[in-house]
Amino acid sequence: MAETILRLPAVKARTGLARSTIYLRISEGSFPKPIRLGPRSVGWLESEVDRWIESRAAESRDADSRDSGR
Repeated sequence: MAETILRLPAVKARTGLARSTIYLRISEGSFPKPIRLGPRSVGWLESEVDRWIESRAAESRDADSRDSGR
């Protein structure tokens, strides 16, 4: 099965993050690295972005359940 490659506008729309925040988190190692498509273009594997979104949601829900137990 072929993997879908997302370009930056689609990644921004899916994550709600700004371009600068995406690249900051890449440099921190907390966001998937893009793959090179050509000399001046990159894209992200859809499955990696989806996993990142799912992990953020899980972390948020875990934090909420810990906070509600106080």
